[in-house]
Amino acid sequence: MNEADNRLMHWKSTKRLMIITLSLWVFFSFVVHWFAGALNAFSFMGFPLGFYMAAQGSEVAFVIIIFWFARTQHKIDQQYGFAEEE
Repeated sequence: MNEADNRLMHWKSTKRLMIITLSLWVFFSFVVHWFAGALNAFSFMGFPLGFYMAAQGSEVAFVIIIFWFARTQHKIDQQYGFAEEE
């Protein structure tokens, strides 16, 4: 595989990862909060689930998404030879 094809495949993988990450971010930023009223029918640790997701759940999800994104991007970089030396 030549360098141009390698760069193209790296960009395709990175773009797919970014789209997935942004979709998850939108889901936890907006969709969960839009349905908070319906989620309040369930409880988590004694709190209504809608309240919990607005107060803590989304922030926890964001931190998990950031670490997952960094690890996955590093794997993509290694796969196509763009990883930084440690």
